[in-house]
Amino acid sequence: MSFQFELVAPEALILSGEAEQVVVPGVEGYFTVLADHAPFMSTVKPGIIDVQLEDGTKKSVFVRGGFADVSPDGLTVLAEHAVFVDDFDLEAHEKEIEEAREAHAKAEPHEREEAANLLADLEDSLTAIRHAKGLVH
Repeated sequence: MSFQFELVAPEALILSGEAEQVVVPGVEGYFTVLADHAPFMSTVKPGIIDVQLEDGTKKSVFVRGGFADVSPDGLTVLAEHAVFVDDFDLEAHEKEIEEAREAHAKAEPHEREEAANLLADLEDSLTAIRHAKGLVH
């Protein structure tokens, strides 16, 4: 049994179709959505959304935050940023982490917590991508 799934980012509709299951990185932990799931909403943390489409195809998409809405109509994820794992630019992301480290080191005391949170999100994202790409054993 399948359900309608849509992953939307500000730049485009990333993925849309009938899904058998979708695993989403919620702020309180990963959750799996199947057909006839109880309705709820969740904030999405940076991580990987794993989708198994109705035809058996599997897709993995990196998201950098957003919201997930499970309704009787299916699952909609509104992501702040989304890119297929296969298209993710590790080198650019590692550069972004280095810049965030430098910004954190130079941050004024009142800016330090926000800089630390950004750095932690970027590092968590890198770990998730490395796992998804099979670069971590």
